[in-house]
Amino acid sequence: RSLGMPDHKIAYLPKKHNWWGPAGQTGPCGPDTEMFYWVGAGDPSEKSNPGTDEDNWVEIWNDVFMQYNKTPDGVYEPLEQQNVDTGMGLERTVAILNGHDNVYEIDSIKPIYDAVVARAHDVANVTALRVITDHIRAAVFIIGDQRGVAPSNMDQGYVVRRLIRSSIRRGREVRIHDSFIAAIAEVVIDINKDFYDELEHNRQRIISELVTEEEKFSKVLVDGEKKVQQFIADGSISGVEAFQLYATYGFPIEEIKRLGVEVDEVAFEQELKAHQDTSRKGSEQKFAGGLADHSVETTRLHTATHLLHQALRQVLGDHVAQKGSNITKDRLRFDFSHTDKLTDDEKQQVESIVNEQIAAALPIVCEEMSVAEAKNKGAVGLFAHKYGDMISVYTIGNVDTPFSREICGGPHVANTQELGVFKIKKEQASSAGIRRIKAVLQ
Repeated sequence: RSLGMPDHKIAYLPKKHNWWGPAGQTGPCGPDTEMFYWVGAGDPSEKSNPGTDEDNWVEIWNDVFMQYNKTPDGVYEPLEQQNVDTGMGLERTVAILNGHDNVYEIDSIKPIYDAVVARAHDVANVTALRVITDHIRAAVFIIGDQRGVAPSNMDQGYVVRRLIRSSIRRGREVRIHDSFIAAIAEVVIDINKDFYDELEHNRQRIISELVTEEEKFSKVLVDGEKKVQQFIADGSISGVEAFQLYATYGFPIEEIKRLGVEVDEVAFEQELKAHQDTSRKGSEQKFAGGLADHSVETTRLHTATHLLHQALRQVLGDHVAQKGSNITKDRLRFDFSHTDKLTDDEKQQVESIVNEQIAAALPIVCEEMSVAEAKNKGAVGLFAHKYGDMISVYTIGNVDTPFSREICGGPHVANTQELGVFKIKKEQASSAGIRRIKAVLQ
């Protein structure tokens, strides 16, 4: 009001609209205030605001008042340290400043959207065209990152796969008849390469992954349509059968419905939720450290994964990043980002580097520091958004010129000489773009 905002442009909305958090079941949260801009035709009436006419207003900014901490008992306690967390949608703001009513008209997105439209034979389905644009752009950036994630059936890779396959399905909706994902990806790269040079550097990897995934999913769709016919009874498919088609063959429920087949969607969602709950529990165990226990044997093998990780980066390149691990008292299993099978020479180099560090009797030091300090010191770490204010960083070797420095919460030995002899027993593919090493300490 003090800035001249008239009362009829201020809307009080309920908690489901104007409340943020917590991110999980517990944690910081609070009410928020949101700034909207008119995108409707003509001028808004005095009765029009986001509370009465939501479709004609677009949110471009909000302020979250972090006032409370939600406890496990559902109690909202006032935070000792309160703050305002503000977030602005950059592309939405650019659209508004340029007089557009959507982000698909701004210069960083419109060429991508136009390239999709040029290949479609049904341009009336604007939602599908926008989904294709947005999802291919996202997939390009995720794959093209220096620690890029390839499409797969696991974890982050599954998110990438869903983005790509959603684009392919939507392409069928707007009647794009040929392979098109790579062509749109080239446009994304060309628009952004001057600002995100990793996209140009990793262009070949991006295009290769997208082409492979499109070929795979195209085969899934053809084979899946044949499988659907085997399940149909009186023109319908049960939810359990629909989920079986999805889980076993990757055939989406949307494609079953597109074929004009009636599906028990409630039963399908129940099966899907049960599957997701099981997967989530497995992920929580893996991200807890991947250790069977904290015995002497697993502690030694866990420490060896740090040496293995750095050795792989030295031999194969800095694109190598840990994608998972599983350690028992008998062996370690280490998943990492890399597309090609390791040659015998590369495996020998990795083994030699690890054993050299073991023989060098390097000290292992744990330090508590902030995430920012860890990054400044060149520490390697994953899932930074899960870290607290202070983290544990393990340095192997001289603290000024270490062999390895990683953010980690697992148990470690005090000196590499405690590890014995490192031996790679097997190297194989885990999923698309992910390799797996199994190794032992003798």
